[in-house]
Amino acid sequence: MSLYRKYRPQAFAEVVGQDAVVTTLEQAAESDKLAHAFLFAGSRGTGKTSVARILAKILMTKGIDDKKIAAQIIKGVEEGNIVDLLEIDAASNRGIDDVRDLIEKIQFSPVVANNKVYIIDEVHMLTKEAFNALLKTLEEPPPYAYFILATTELNKIPPTIQSRCQCFPFRSIPEEDLIRRLQLIADQEHITVERDALRTIAHYGQGSMRDAISMLDQMRSLSNITVEEVEQRMGKSGSEYLEPLFEAIDKKDRKEILDIVKKIEEAGIALDVFLRMLLSTVRSMLHQAIEKKKDTEYLRVILDNLLQAIRDVRISPLPGLVLESALLSLCTKPEDGKKKSEEVKLSTTKEEDKKDKKKEKKDKKETKDSKKLKAEEISDDKEVAEDKKPEEVEEKESIKEASVEAVELTLESLKEYWPEIVNETKPASVKMSLKNGHLIEVSDKAVTVGFSSSFHKGKVANPEASRAIEEIMNRLLKRSLKLECVIGEESPEEIKPQPEVDLAEAAAEIF
Repeated sequence: MSLYRKYRPQAFAEVVGQDAVVTTLEQAAESDKLAHAFLFAGSRGTGKTSVARILAKILMTKGIDDKKIAAQIIKGVEEGNIVDLLEIDAASNRGIDDVRDLIEKIQFSPVVANNKVYIIDEVHMLTKEAFNALLKTLEEPPPYAYFILATTELNKIPPTIQSRCQCFPFRSIPEEDLIRRLQLIADQEHITVERDALRTIAHYGQGSMRDAISMLDQMRSLSNITVEEVEQRMGKSGSEYLEPLFEAIDKKDRKEILDIVKKIEEAGIALDVFLRMLLSTVRSMLHQAIEKKKDTEYLRVILDNLLQAIRDVRISPLPGLVLESALLSLCTKPEDGKKKSEEVKLSTTKEEDKKDKKKEKKDKKETKDSKKLKAEEISDDKEVAEDKKPEEVEEKESIKEASVEAVELTLESLKEYWPEIVNETKPASVKMSLKNGHLIEVSDKAVTVGFSSSFHKGKVANPEASRAIEEIMNRLLKRSLKLECVIGEESPEEIKPQPEVDLAEAAAEIF
């Protein structure tokens, strides 16, 4: 028999690491105030099924004064051969027919014990229809029927089920409790094991008593279990790489980071386990920084990157690449990223200023002659202008500024601005249709765009869409222009092969 089955708790006093749950259930049993339905939720190996069986013993022997009969019932529960205790695995009996069969059998009175107990393990695996079928029975069961539901994913249990049960959270078992239990088993089984080796096993157990005992069972054939023996069979924990890794991140030594990741992979260390250790270490650093009132922004960025990495590493075909990417991204602090973005913004604004200056010079040359002709008229009307209202003067000045800033409108100049007009167009469906179009003609008052199909023409010609595009053109070109949509009408010399539309890209933009 495996060790975890041999040393399964048979009484509340033997349950490790779940003091709150055990105390509540013990006191409820002593005062005869046990509910008819319980929901045990927690990670694997934390004692949910063991506590459910202990509770079943109490419920099935309740009201039985004959000690021999009570002992037989307890023995039947421990051996799993008593008819009044039904353990159901919801992972393999998850359909509505299975639940209906259970409901039919619950109508029969108990045979041996005073009560019937149903333990449904991994209850979150039941279908929606099965949960609905169970609702009425769970709310109003026969007086002799009790339900104990166990799950590792409480979030998948419908609220209607949770509200009909008493919920008990089972927490991960602390390492020190695991070590004490492992030492007890080692002493009783005469297993020679170092204390540090037990600590390593407990660390690998990650709060699961069953996993930790199974690891000890795996190595009990050794004459002496050492830390090296545990690491050789279970893989190193990777704690020795934490300090050099943080030093490499602090120095922004990308090559050293890649070398450390390579060593971790070669040592056979599970990357998700190593990432958990990193998260735990960074969390401790964050708490210390908060206590000392230091800046925590960079530590928060590290936590976000590592949390994303631990989610991706489980599904990635190359887990090492996920870890490398996450660690290399930490070489750039948030401040550096802000500086770079500011530099990019500054460089783009400079380029835009240069373009604006060139356009202004061009416009100034074109308007130079007209300004000379109007100079005399302006001087004659100077006195009249002074008497006018400030609003009218400001309006004239704004009109003059607009005429200076306005872009010389030709087909070639509009083609330079066209990609920007298309990119600013919203929604995505109109944007894709406008991309399909081609400029045909430009006049002082209108822009004519040709389309290859009536579908795209209709999208852009829609009043709301065309009005939005006209506003974008007015803002960028400093002119009031009307958008006209036609099908085809492109001169042969202007016909250019259109790039094929990537359907995947189009769908991504629209949805």
